[in-house]
Amino acid sequence: MTQAATPIGTRARRARRVGLSLAAAVLLAGCQSDAPGSDAGVASATPVSAAAAGFPRTEQEAVLSIAPMLERTTPAIANIAVSFTVPAPTHGIFRDPVIRRFFGIPEDLPPLQRVSAGSGVIVDAARGLVVTNAHVVEDADTVTVRLKDRRVFAAEIVGSDPETDVAVLRIPADGLTAIPFADSDAIAVGDYAVAIGNPFGLGQTVTTGIVSALGRSGLIEGGYETFIQTDAAINPGNSGGALVNSRGELIGINTAILSRSGVNAGLNFAIPSNVAGAVVDQFARFGDIRRGRIGVEIVDLPPDVAAALASGDGEGAVIAGVRPGSPADRAGLRPGDIVLSVNGAKVRNAADLRARIGSLRVGDRVTLSWLRDGAPASGPITVGP
Repeated sequence: MTQAATPIGTRARRARRVGLSLAAAVLLAGCQSDAPGSDAGVASATPVSAAAAGFPRTEQEAVLSIAPMLERTTPAIANIAVSFTVPAPTHGIFRDPVIRRFFGIPEDLPPLQRVSAGSGVIVDAARGLVVTNAHVVEDADTVTVRLKDRRVFAAEIVGSDPETDVAVLRIPADGLTAIPFADSDAIAVGDYAVAIGNPFGLGQTVTTGIVSALGRSGLIEGGYETFIQTDAAINPGNSGGALVNSRGELIGINTAILSRSGVNAGLNFAIPSNVAGAVVDQFARFGDIRRGRIGVEIVDLPPDVAAALASGDGEGAVIAGVRPGSPADRAGLRPGDIVLSVNGAKVRNAADLRARIGSLRVGDRVTLSWLRDGAPASGPITVGP
């Protein structure tokens, strides 16, 4: 996996400094006058050419744009149409079969066909693999994938994992463009973020923002949650679409919004690319998910404990219990240990640790690091069933 993009804050500050210098140059040029007796600061403006002010000479150079990145990236984003069957509605008194016979309504109404729209991301061009949300293809009778070049394909559902809300489709297509994965553990709050998808079924749409927070949880009951939060606008239909960095690399799969109105309110969430990539790998290699456990109960790090740690960042997960004979027990973990990382990737909280272990397959061997009574320790552990 490639490294995530460097935050653009330094570049932005430089741009502001250049902009202020150019504005000052133009203002001074317009205020200078050789006319005797003229009041200071009161003079007719002297026209200054763009070249003389230091602006780029060509229109292409003068426009700061992510269009070149999008030109490479957007062919990998697909619109997804899902058809599914729902029971015929019966309301109020018409639930009564006697009333229905009286009004000539058939006893068994035929089911209704419905269509919903979502988004997807091509992640393997050779095998035609497309990632989307599990909730997008839930109960689907048929799934149709439409590419940016207007080709349309019937898709096969390779697998769907509701616990991470990731599904993998396969389309029989040649000449596909795949989007590369970034390392979602390397992104930081403030990094540039671009959401690409199919909001409200309108067709491919691009919105921009930043990474607002990391490791968000508590949004979907029972799932493996460690969401990326972004203010890049996401709306119904964006589900399953891409969240990319400034290089056009995939950092997340858009999945949820938090809004009282049901539309974008600047609180939008994406599944980290590392979580989605692990699910894709299992479905592609094995055709199913065999999620393992290490046999621990975990809780978030209490604030008083976090304050006492040398790092003081408040990150980590506390082991509240260890099941006898479990992989954690055999690895030497004990209640009270504070897990800090999995395979070198920092653990932010209990939900993050749960998601990292949950993305592993039974039999996978990983290295955990932890603190016990303030002393660091680490060791290998094999994920069990």
